[in-house]
Amino acid sequence: MQSKKFQRKKEDFVCEKCGFNVKGTGYTNHCPKCLWSKHVDVNPGDRLSECGGMMEPAEIEMKEGEYVIIHRCVKCGFEKKNKAAEDDDFEEILRI
Repeated sequence: MQSKKFQRKKEDFVCEKCGFNVKGTGYTNHCPKCLWSKHVDVNPGDRLSECGGMMEPAEIEMKEGEYVIIHRCVKCGFEKKNKAAEDDDFEEILRI
């Protein structure tokens, strides 16, 4: 049996990059303050990745009028696109 492509996990966490206390919504996959993420999933929410590297917010692109953050793992190079969240620091998005 294959795992679902998306598994919602509502988890709070402390950002390993900037130390911000992040309140998870079940869709939260990066820090809203510094925009960094962590390579923990194979498919969203499954927590099956063995890498565990930090995911740098490397690029921003626009898709259908929304900002999309391209995260790149600094450990293995894996890239993942994630929609920017409403509570993301907009100044940080512009900096990228």
